[in-house]
Amino acid sequence: MLFSTFFDYFNGLLIDKHRENKKITKLVLINSLVVNLGILCFFKYYGFIVTNINSLFNLNLKLLNFPLPLGISFYTFQTLSYTIDVYLGNVPVQNNIISFGTYVTMFPQLVAGPIVRYSDISHEIDNREESFKLFGEGAELFVIGLAKKVLLANNIGILWDSVKAASISNISILSAWLGIIAFTFQIYFDFSGYSDMAIGLGKMFGFNFMKNFDYPYTSKSITEFWRRWHISLGTWFREYVYIPLGGNREGKLKQYRNLFVVWFLTGLWHGANWNFILWGLYYCIFIIIEKAFLKKWLDKSIFLSRIYTMLVVIIGWVFFEFENIGQGFRYIGTMFGFGGNLAYDSTSLYYLLTYGLIFILLIICSTPIIKKGACKLKENPMMLNSIIYSLIIILILFICTAYLVNESYNPFLYFRF
Repeated sequence: MLFSTFFDYFNGLLIDKHRENKKITKLVLINSLVVNLGILCFFKYYGFIVTNINSLFNLNLKLLNFPLPLGISFYTFQTLSYTIDVYLGNVPVQNNIISFGTYVTMFPQLVAGPIVRYSDISHEIDNREESFKLFGEGAELFVIGLAKKVLLANNIGILWDSVKAASISNISILSAWLGIIAFTFQIYFDFSGYSDMAIGLGKMFGFNFMKNFDYPYTSKSITEFWRRWHISLGTWFREYVYIPLGGNREGKLKQYRNLFVVWFLTGLWHGANWNFILWGLYYCIFIIIEKAFLKKWLDKSIFLSRIYTMLVVIIGWVFFEFENIGQGFRYIGTMFGFGGNLAYDSTSLYYLLTYGLIFILLIICSTPIIKKGACKLKENPMMLNSIIYSLIIILILFICTAYLVNESYNPFLYFRF
């Protein structure tokens, strides 16, 4: 991280110094891209590449078990975006190494996002507003994110762990569906919870990070889903890959090619395994189909479009979660009754009864209903309502703290990214 910080800080200075010489600035930019992506590939994809070379050519190249630096995907993309934006003239060069280091090493979002582009906070690094009001808003958002992670994601994650630990041949169809729906909620509330905590912490210190999730499970198409899910990653790939490749400006075939590249890289960014690449290309297929003709049909029925979207997303999470692709297809086969499994059994009924209420709560929390109610309570001019809202936030913080002290189950799903 320190190397990336100093390396791209000096790259920015070089580009600014030789602004009139396009050959030098382009060479500096290419150097930045090669070195940064080379470091990322070495630490994150070295084992994946060597394993596939060994399998393909029947070799026995030695695997070196390097630890994955925390947050490497996030801060690599951040320093790259700075160099690219300085090259394009979108942001002024940062002459203060401490200020640039603040941007790269910003702890609230360092290990779990959102991906913060330099252009988003360049002004706030040296000229940010801090106040009790912003600190309070940030603390409130942090507590909400903590509750998403600790009270919702962790509790439903226990169900998915139980289902995943069982043999696929022994689980019922109902258990398979309950399990992957549990994971669907777990990964959303886990990741969006971390993002809310990061955005809240940033606000407490005077930084305004972009929103990373916007109720994606209310989407009416896969295209809309990806406008609402991990917004900072989608924005990064759109600005620095899709648009430079030509976007949708050069005809349908080139647009589909550009989408293929973006979604291949999106899948690969998430992890060094073929299941992530398959997951990315899986979404690419649906987005291309929607752009070709399906979106017009989906617009005719909100109910059917939402069912379609959630079905595609839920199946997609199977590919995402199972590193063994064969097991993933077997699990999907079980979901749709192709494995000869029972429709339901005592275990699946136990899961349904035990987690039924939390499933209802998760569905409600996946929509803006609670947020709208909270806003009405908070914005009511009556002092009593403001006091009640504040007490609710304090109570949530107390419950989260008690849960963290009492429970040992607290997985970090995005450690590998």
